[in-house]
Amino acid sequence: MSWQAYVDTSLVATGHVQKACIASIAGDSIWATSSDFAISADELKTIAKLIKEYGTDSTPTIDHAQAEGIYVAGVRYVVAGGVERGIYARKEKSGIYITKSKQAILIVWHGDNGVAGNASSVTVKLADYLITSGY
Repeated sequence: MSWQAYVDTSLVATGHVQKACIASIAGDSIWATSSDFAISADELKTIAKLIKEYGTDSTPTIDHAQAEGIYVAGVRYVVAGGVERGIYARKEKSGIYITKSKQAILIVWHGDNGVAGNASSVTVKLADYLITSGY
């Protein structure tokens, strides 16, 4: 399956995620994304640093993100904290969930009517699959 198919089929088609992006764990390239989910290079670098530090003893980036928020596709989200194996951030009723596999970062967005737990659940499921596949 192509990276774009993972975005379209394994994430967006579930109905729990409206937009998604899969990028390299290094934060230097986007492998696939929803057409209307334009994450900038600077945003991706910040996200990569944030998710790599999540769950470690080194948390200055996470503390900073909780204090200042995080930008994804030009929108500022308030970092609410860790959910399952990733980071959840929100803006009003919509939200962003970020997790990782061995080689990829998965970033998903749910709209006002979405449920954060459902969005994170389908994203973690795909991350688990990618991990077992060596990615």
